[in-house]
Amino acid sequence: MDFDQARETFLQPRAGATAPATDTPALRLRHVLEPLAMVHLWSAPAHVHLAKAGLHFLTGYVGGRACTLGDVSPGVVAATFAVFEPGLAADLWRQARDVATVEELRDVRVLCGGEGMRAALEGVDVAEIGRVTRVLREALDAGGPGELAGRPLYASLRDQPWPHDPHAGLWHVASLYREHRGDAHLGACVAAGVDGLEANVLTELRAGFDLYEYTGTRGWSPGAMDAASARLAARGLVADGALTTAGREQRDAIEAATDLAQHRVLTALGADLDDLVGTLGGWADRVVAAGWFPPDPLKRAAG
Repeated sequence: MDFDQARETFLQPRAGATAPATDTPALRLRHVLEPLAMVHLWSAPAHVHLAKAGLHFLTGYVGGRACTLGDVSPGVVAATFAVFEPGLAADLWRQARDVATVEELRDVRVLCGGEGMRAALEGVDVAEIGRVTRVLREALDAGGPGELAGRPLYASLRDQPWPHDPHAGLWHVASLYREHRGDAHLGACVAAGVDGLEANVLTELRAGFDLYEYTGTRGWSPGAMDAASARLAARGLVADGALTTAGREQRDAIEAATDLAQHRVLTALGADLDDLVGTLGGWADRVVAAGWFPPDPLKRAAG
């Protein structure tokens, strides 16, 4: 998939759509950080640099996330990406590694993140960018070493050098929060007995997508998706292409468990949270207005 195809597939507005309520502190922060964390993939500067490196949209995504893990086997990438069809995630990692070393993938990732953020926030006071980055970083640090447990992508990203450039620093800390929550969410799914494909189905139905509308973009075959729906139906979680009461309760419980896994970091933010969400929300809106993140509120809610 090239960048034009990705834009056609993912960057279309959805008339009349509203995202599910995001009234928990962790979700409010997650939703304003998501567009900022993804400028290394969606922004116009990122498209230029990824193409120069021989990467298309999907290899740029998988290569850009997985490279912080090191020169790992395709199976490790499939395991950490989880909600993607394992063969697809593994193959995209192989393709990325065919055109670039791990070190080159890391370098282009940081270049894309920094330049994408600089272009998106043109005119924003650099001192304010530094202040927000510092508050977010200190909250992560306050969580202590216990925050590494069960979070491979987050831990690998923490091992990377902190960028000196303030725009790249903001992108880096947004990425850290994204992986911090993402790793915890997968752990909550596993603990609930929900596999990666089933997690997609539960998430899309909770967000408001039609059945398989979102799941189908993760590489799963129609047969595999139907089998997952049958498993969920047998457990009383899905019926007639929609969540049952039990299904909604289980999916809400997974989200609550994910929030709980971020408790220490959110506690450290304390009274700064509302100010951060307001500031970051304005910056996220600039990214969306530039056409560098999906404008569909359902897509932002689904991840």
